[in-house]
Amino acid sequence: MTSRLVYDDDLRLAHVIADQVDAHTMERFGAVDLRVETKPDLTPVTDADRHAEEIVRSQLSRTRPRDAVLGEEFGETGHGSRRWIIDPIDGTKNFVRGVPVWATLIALVDAETVVAGVVSAPALGRRWWAAQGSGSWTGRSMSQARRLRVSGVRSIEDASFSYSSLTSRRDVGKLDSFIELADTVWRTRAYGDFWSYMLVAEGAVDAAAEPELALHDMAAPSIIVSEAGGRFTSLTGTDGPWGPGAIASNGPLHRSVMGYLGH
Repeated sequence: MTSRLVYDDDLRLAHVIADQVDAHTMERFGAVDLRVETKPDLTPVTDADRHAEEIVRSQLSRTRPRDAVLGEEFGETGHGSRRWIIDPIDGTKNFVRGVPVWATLIALVDAETVVAGVVSAPALGRRWWAAQGSGSWTGRSMSQARRLRVSGVRSIEDASFSYSSLTSRRDVGKLDSFIELADTVWRTRAYGDFWSYMLVAEGAVDAAAEPELALHDMAAPSIIVSEAGGRFTSLTGTDGPWGPGAIASNGPLHRSVMGYLGH
């Protein structure tokens, strides 16, 4: 019980930080002076991404000075068993183009276990969160929330499956297997990024997968899916956000999806 209370305190802090980041990112969303650059990996980054991560780091330096921080834009700082994993804007391409499907991802890893996570999508007016042993939730605040549960679908033929893109499957040599899976399931939609996993946690989608992800993409979604009763693994079947890639499901469908897309 004591550890749960500790992580709930960390979760409250993550909410406070997410509120501050949301205010900044919403101010920059659609701004005519938004500055967009291309990183060495050919993905876009904006001034909003960088400042959002700076906000997170500044707050953590004051409130959790002994914790390490790993962020998409500024790498890793600090040492210790407790490490905050940050994606300041997951879905930057959407952010740049004015598509409201983007979010700030904040997670806490303690001794290589994700113990708390927040996914905040202010342009959608949505937020999801979880702490170890406390379940997964969505709502406007921790006091105004509903608990999440994954779906009860047990047959792959009845499943709704979400993915990122066809080209990502082609790049890892799994396009044929993906098409076979798409032909088998009831429905496919490319919700992509964080949203696929939040829909799995909500029970609106039964499974989701992406082949090329970093830890900051997966840490917060992984605990939200798991605490909602689902399963989140790498493409090789390792539980948690440790890659390569990710498969998330309601649990009963996991082995079937792994059979098509696993490595």
